[in-house]
Amino acid sequence: MKVAIIGASGFVGASVLTEALNRGHQVTAIVRNPEKITVQNDNLAVTGADIFETEKLAAILAGNDVVISSYNPGWGNPEIYDDFIKGSTSIQEATKAAGVKRLIVIGGAGSLYIDGNQLVDSPQFPAEWKAGATAARDFLTELRKEEELDWTFLSPAINLHPGERTGKFRLGTESPVFNEHGKNDISVADLAVALLDEVENKQFVKQRFTLGY
Repeated sequence: MKVAIIGASGFVGASVLTEALNRGHQVTAIVRNPEKITVQNDNLAVTGADIFETEKLAAILAGNDVVISSYNPGWGNPEIYDDFIKGSTSIQEATKAAGVKRLIVIGGAGSLYIDGNQLVDSPQFPAEWKAGATAARDFLTELRKEEELDWTFLSPAINLHPGERTGKFRLGTESPVFNEHGKNDISVADLAVALLDEVENKQFVKQRFTLGY
């Protein structure tokens, strides 16, 4: 398949890039700074882009089978809420303008539910992550109204960390997937496995899903 990955040099995007290439997909890595991508692969094309320039982004996305957005404006960005909404909306519109049917967005765990309440609204939610998590939650609300695209929203586990690729995890939809110890975690490598599984199998079209060990 032809796969476009937006934010392919980031913490999540880099693992998604590795997994996609290892599965033999043709990948276009779309990043702010192309020099950050040092991988050499015959199936990889790297291009720099400003995701706020919707028309130019659409031209880059054209011809792909799926667009994966791991866009993150940066946790230290004081405008993270506005930039996430603006950037994600631009990606959504560019995907449609490019004629690509499939869009997979990697969001956050903050929009997952426990006892009917979203994590981001709990008093225990870390203040430093709240603006970004709220943006991802609010964008998911808008994405659920999208009728033209076959979209999917992936919420990582609450604890997303570096670690090995095991390929062994459990999937869920609207609530965290806790283990027997009450923990919800996943390695970024296994997150990439789940995401590429979704690219290939289309199990959660027009849905959100999540995962955990």
